[in-house]
Amino acid sequence: MKTNNSDPDYYNWILQLKQKFRQTQIKAAVQVNQELLKFYWDLGADIVEKQETTNWGSKFLNRVSSDLMEAFPEVKGFSLTNIKYIRKWYLFYNQPNIIGQQAVDQLGKETVVSQSDTTIGQQFVAQIPEWSIEQIFLIPWGHNIAIYLKCKSIQEAYYYISNTIRHGWSRDVLIHQIESGLYHREGKAISNFSQTLPAPQSDLAQQTLKDPYIFDFFTMRADFNERELEKNLIEHITKFLLELGAGFAYMGNQVPIKVGTRDFSTDLLFYQTRLHCYVVVELKKTDFEPEHVGKLNFYIKAIDEQYRQKGDEPTIGLLLCKSKDKVVAEYALSDINKPMGISEYRLTNILPEELKSSLPTIEEIEAEFRVLKPTNTKKPKR
Repeated sequence: MKTNNSDPDYYNWILQLKQKFRQTQIKAAVQVNQELLKFYWDLGADIVEKQETTNWGSKFLNRVSSDLMEAFPEVKGFSLTNIKYIRKWYLFYNQPNIIGQQAVDQLGKETVVSQSDTTIGQQFVAQIPEWSIEQIFLIPWGHNIAIYLKCKSIQEAYYYISNTIRHGWSRDVLIHQIESGLYHREGKAISNFSQTLPAPQSDLAQQTLKDPYIFDFFTMRADFNERELEKNLIEHITKFLLELGAGFAYMGNQVPIKVGTRDFSTDLLFYQTRLHCYVVVELKKTDFEPEHVGKLNFYIKAIDEQYRQKGDEPTIGLLLCKSKDKVVAEYALSDINKPMGISEYRLTNILPEELKSSLPTIEEIEAEFRVLKPTNTKKPKR
């Protein structure tokens, strides 16, 4: 009997073949990328060594590029620009004494250094944990260039390498994260997690929050209010979720809560898939005030009572304010029994007052359109 796409067994078999082949393609691409980057690493090491031990002149890199391009005209990686990138990439990770033992302990899982892998250079092996070496070769060359050009230390570079692998960041997303200083912001929020959550959950919750959050993806008036800030964040929800970080799922804004005979609503509600809990986000246009904590504590309690399901961890609160006094914030959280963090936010696109006054309002634009609207609405003769 002839089989075709309408045969379920045949159709499922073809789907399995397609999936298997795609997985093979991905593995092949990853393997090619790893081997290419290892070749680049060896090339960078050779170039540095030859420049130090020979007198081949200032045009050495030009000659290397020209000879390799002539031998492999179909390969784009041997341009003079890329040869220079390869040399600087190698040198970046071979800065002397850049990683102390404490930093190595923080970076490595089991910091066992192998001296037998001669393909990646003895100096590099001596400086960096074994697992980190392999990570460098797991991300594309364009990502590697962006990281070493924009990062100031190897520790910072490894942070972005590991997160690129973990979250599958594109190069544009990676560059955005570096330029927004994610390395310096992650895990920096003031919180009471260590007192209100068990150790594994509290550590992960702390690393999930940032300080400050950067909202540079929309423009606000200088005299914006909290509802306008909320509205803009929702309108740019994809970029907002990227700034919040991995694992945040948007559940809604102005989420209704009924307590007794009164109606309340939270500004923003998310579910954190890594923490397995709801996250209540409250927005404040003003500087932090101690009374903000009491209101957020009330909302956390209500979400726990009305939305939390079996298997969910305790709800977490995040208060985003214009600025804060660290001591006041820590003091305000000291006796709160619900887990919450306090962070600042930065708005980089603020419309100045003097410019705002020169622009027409929405009402003025609508009025102008009404004046210009033609009075003759008859259809033209054909």
